[in-house]
Amino acid sequence: MTDLRERWVAALTAAGAQAPADSAGDTGPADPYRYADNLLARWAEPQRRYHTTAHLEAVLDRVDTLAGHAAGPELVRLAAWFHDAVYRPDRSENEERSAALAERALPEAGLDLAGTAEVARLVRLTVTHDPAPGDTNGEVLCDADLAVLAGSPEGYAAYAAAVREEYGFVPDGAFRAGRADVLRQLLALPRLFRTPYGAAHWEAAARHNLATELALIGP
Repeated sequence: MTDLRERWVAALTAAGAQAPADSAGDTGPADPYRYADNLLARWAEPQRRYHTTAHLEAVLDRVDTLAGHAAGPELVRLAAWFHDAVYRPDRSENEERSAALAERALPEAGLDLAGTAEVARLVRLTVTHDPAPGDTNGEVLCDADLAVLAGSPEGYAAYAAAVREEYGFVPDGAFRAGRADVLRQLLALPRLFRTPYGAAHWEAAARHNLATELALIGP
């Protein structure tokens, strides 16, 4: 947790956040750690099994790997912090609520309006994981988020099991049907990964894992 808190502060600082002025107009010492603590508490909520602090850390690590591709890697890192900050598996508006949280919190933390808007845009992009051509920030965040699909067979199995746990309230038959639809949609995409690194290192493994899970689910 200490390392994650420091990574938050580093990302916020690199993005150019300034200590906001108080009511008297004086700029006082900011406490960026309180924002990290609030976000980490959200990522540790009990309903989460996959969308946990471990997922946050993994996405941040992958953003680091892909950072050279992004126009604004520091903003992509902040978007990673917020992209599943609001998460309820029984609701469909998680990304929108996460983006709205970023729009409230980041100006308080001293980030300018342009940076805040870009972070919120990136968070909303994780609804579709379909960045426009040339959207290098979006490509990095989406690839980092989807890289779990390219894990080892054991790692992928653990991911799939954690997703099932998050949807434990859904009966088996309905979950299998819904999950199969998701897998088919992913496999039908012309490309899962948009960055050169993702295409070279993750595409083939991810497609193999998705196809294997779909075969195990059955017709």
